[in-house]
This record gives sequence, structure tokens and C-alpha cells, in this order.
Amino acid sequence: MNSRLKVFGLIAVLGFVAGIIAQVTATYLIPWLIVVLPSLAGLTSFMVAGFAGAVLTVAIVGAWAYMTGKKEPY
Repeated sequence: MNSRLKVFGLIAVLGFVAGIIAQVTATYLIPWLIVVLPSLAGLTSFMVAGFAGAVLTVAIVGAWAYMTGKKEPY
């Protein structure tokens, strides 16, 4: 039971850090991207395609790792 509480605590800390990163992103990074991206108009479609490809690859590798993971009986 104690180890489970440690895991929940770690997840809570990670969520807190993720919230801070999201706030900083919303405050500083997004306005900066709005200013910078029009000058990168020729690269925007490549950036979107690259991001979509990265997300798809991570999803596929994650599904593969989950399906082929070592299954130990309890």
C-alpha cells in the first residue's frame, strides 16, 4: 500500500510540473509562435506533417510495446 501512495504522489508531482509548463507555454510560447510562424509560412505545412508523424510513430511504437510486452502470471 505504501508503494502505491508513492506512485500516486509521483504522478501528482508530475501533473503539477506539467501544469506549470502548460501555463508558461500559454503565456509566453504561444504569443511568440503567433509572431514567428507567419515568417515561417513555407515551413508550416512541413512542421504540421512532422508533428503528426511523430505522434503517429509514438502511438504505433507504444501499441507495439504494449502488445509484445512480457506477460507474467500473478
